[in-house]
Order: sequence, then structure tokens, then C-alpha cells
Amino acid sequence: MSSSGKPDLPVLPTDLKIQYTKIFINNEWHDSVSGKKFPVFNPATEEELCQVEEGDKADVDKAVKAARQAFQIGSPWRTMDASERGRLLYKLADLIERDRLLLATMESMNGGKLYSNAYLNDLAGCIKTLRYCAGWADKIQGRTIPIDGNFFTYTRHEPIGVCGQIIPVSPWGNKGYFVQPTVFSNVTDEMRIAKEEIFGPVQQIMKFKSLDDVIKRANNTFYGLSAGVFTNDIDKAVTISSALQAGTVWVNCYGVVTAQCPFGGFKMSGNGRELGEYGFHEYTEVKTVTVKISQKNS
Repeated sequence: MSSSGKPDLPVLPTDLKIQYTKIFINNEWHDSVSGKKFPVFNPATEEELCQVEEGDKADVDKAVKAARQAFQIGSPWRTMDASERGRLLYKLADLIERDRLLLATMESMNGGKLYSNAYLNDLAGCIKTLRYCAGWADKIQGRTIPIDGNFFTYTRHEPIGVCGQIIPVSPWGNKGYFVQPTVFSNVTDEMRIAKEEIFGPVQQIMKFKSLDDVIKRANNTFYGLSAGVFTNDIDKAVTISSALQAGTVWVNCYGVVTAQCPFGGFKMSGNGRELGEYGFHEYTEVKTVTVKISQKNS
């Protein structure tokens, strides 16, 4: 354990052998239906790492069909105790923790990111999130609702079903894989770099004169993922964090994302939330069940 409280960083392995390059469906490895493959490059070095099977509509159909089997009435998954589902998620987290070094190395090479970031942040976050969700497995509960008349009414949270997620990716640009840390000065409110989510490693610097001024200008955008406030005045911190149209506001810190707290944006920065209890709402439907009874005793 380092002095910062984080685990020590293992040495990056130099003899990594990529063994699995097929499509994983229903707990089995499959060749693509089309037989096509595509190269995977390390964007930091442009080195080709391997060739992997290229999935398309036919492969997606196979995966969805297999996943839907879990939601059939009477299936092993539907009849499994919620606590047992949690145990399986705990087991998955343990397996990822066992192979954390291997997975972090692959993630670093595939994404071109720092190995330390993949090991200490990405993999650690993955493991913690799985364990957090595992603890919730038998705690997703409905409510009883006292309605008028002789009825017993309650709600259930049921899974939506198979969910397909398309992970956003930037289009191919020039061969420049690196952007140097850059600070933009003399930025005006009309500039795209002032209104859009350009992310790092660049930063635009803009001056303001009052709280009302900075709140109005900060909210004058189609986006609202996150914001940061740095001040020694708690009144100003509460005022501005309440007024900013952003899904997350960090006060005297930045980039703190945990499994326990919801994360998402306002306006065009996304719909719904990930993580935390709120994250489960995105994957469930709420059903109201009303039962006629002879006499209520409420």
C-alpha cells in the first residue's frame, strides 16, 4: 500500500499473449457469422495488437436470442433467489480482481491510456461497482399503497429485459494520437470551446464578475454533465451548486465518481443516470398490482 492509500502498482507485464479474440455469446466463444475479422490497434503506438472477430447484425441477433432466454417464465434466472444472483456478481468481482493485472494491461493497450489509470481506476471501479450492485440484488423493493376502496395495492420493480448499449466513439482523425496539454485564453461565450464538452487535456479560461454572471453563463449551453466549484465560502458553494444545470457538482474537488452515487447529465449530456440506487431505475419497469379484497384493515 502506498502512502496515498492506494494499492501498489504491479510491474506492467511485457509478455502479454492475447488468447481470446472471438465473440462471447451464451458463455461460449463464437466465430463471427460472416467470418470477417478486424484489426485492433494500440492508439498510443499504432501497433496492431491482434485480429478479432467482427460482429454484425447476425451476431447481435444470436446474442439477443441467448440473453432473452434468461427472461423466459420458469427459466433458471427468473426462478433464482435474488440473494443467489448477488452471490454470482460477487464471484464475478472476485474473478476480475484475480485477473486485474492482465485486464488492466489489455485495457491500457487497447485504449492507449496509462496503465496506472487502467489498474488503479478502471479495474478498481469495475470491481467496486460489481460488489455494490451485488449487495443490492435482494434489496430492490416495491411499496404498498393505500388506495380508496377495498383493495390491496403494491408495486413491483421488474427488469426491462435485454438491453443493448452502443458505446460512443470519436471518428477517425489525422494520425495525431496525442494532444498536448493546452490552455485557451481570451475565450468568449460564443466560442464552441466555451459551450461544448471538449474534455481534456485542454482547458479554457474565462473571467466573471459576480455569482449571477457566472451562473447565467455556465448554464448557457446545451450540455450539463458536471461542474466544479472552488471556494472557501460555504454560502456561495451551496448557492452556485443549486443553480448550475449539471448532473454532478463537485465542490473543492473534481472528478469524484463512485459506485454509490448517481452519475449523468442535464440537457444533451445524456438521459437517465448510471451508478447508485438511481442507476437501477434505468433497467426496471414499475408494475402496479391491485387486488380486490373483502375488507381492508388499514
